[in-house]
Amino acid sequence: MGAEAEPFAVDLNKPLVFQVGHLGEAYDEWVHKPIVSKEGPRFFANDFLELLTRTRWWVIPIVWLPVVCWFVSISLRMGVAPPQAAVSVVGGVFIWTLLEYSLHRFVFHKKTTSYWGNTLHYLIHGCHHKHPMDGLRLVFPPAATAILSVPVWTLFRIISPSSLTPALFGGSLLGYVLYDCTHYYLHHGKPSKGFSKHLKKYHLNHHFRIQNKGFGITSSLWDDVFGTLPSAKAASK
Repeated sequence: MGAEAEPFAVDLNKPLVFQVGHLGEAYDEWVHKPIVSKEGPRFFANDFLELLTRTRWWVIPIVWLPVVCWFVSISLRMGVAPPQAAVSVVGGVFIWTLLEYSLHRFVFHKKTTSYWGNTLHYLIHGCHHKHPMDGLRLVFPPAATAILSVPVWTLFRIISPSSLTPALFGGSLLGYVLYDCTHYYLHHGKPSKGFSKHLKKYHLNHHFRIQNKGFGITSSLWDDVFGTLPSAKAASK
C-alpha cells in the first residue's frame, strides 16, 4: 500500500482564496481558529481583484444612505403619506433584522467541504472568522451588496403594495447600513458601558467561544426567538 497523502496545509504567506478549498473537510475547523491581527491576509495574486475585497467602513453610509433616501422619495412621489412611509421604513428595518439573523445562521455558517464550497464560504464570511480584526474586510463591498439586494427587492415587490415597496426596501437598506456600521464598531470600537458594551461582548463571544450560537449582530432578538441564544454561563466567561 502507498503512503497516505499528507493533509493540505494553508500557506499564510501566499494568497489564500484559492488555497482554502483544498482543505476539504478540515476547512471548518481551520476557519474557526481565529488569527487576531489587524493586518489582513492577501486574498488574490491579482492586484485588481485584491483591491475589490477591501472596503473602508465609512464607504457603506456614503454609498447607501443616499440610495435609502431615493427609494423613500419614490414612495412619497407615488402618493404615500409621510407617516405611512415612515412606518414602512421602520418595517423594513425590522425585516432586515430577521434577514441579518437568517443569512448569518443559515448561509454564512453553512458547513462546506467541497473545493468551491469552501472557497465561496471563505470569501463571504469565513475570512472574517479566520481574521476577525481585519478592518478592511469587515463590511460588505458595495458591489456584493447590490447583487444580494436584488432578491430582497423582488421579495418586497411580491409581499407589499407597489407604492410601499420602495419605502420598505429603503428601510431594509437602512437596516443593512446600521448593521454593517455596528458590526465594525463591535470589533474596533471601545464601548465602556451600556447596551453597546453588552453587544460587543455578545458578538465577540460568538467569535471566540461559542460560534454556533449568537448569530444576531445588532440585536439578540432572533437568537432568543429561535433558541440560539448562548447560555448565561457561556456568555459570562
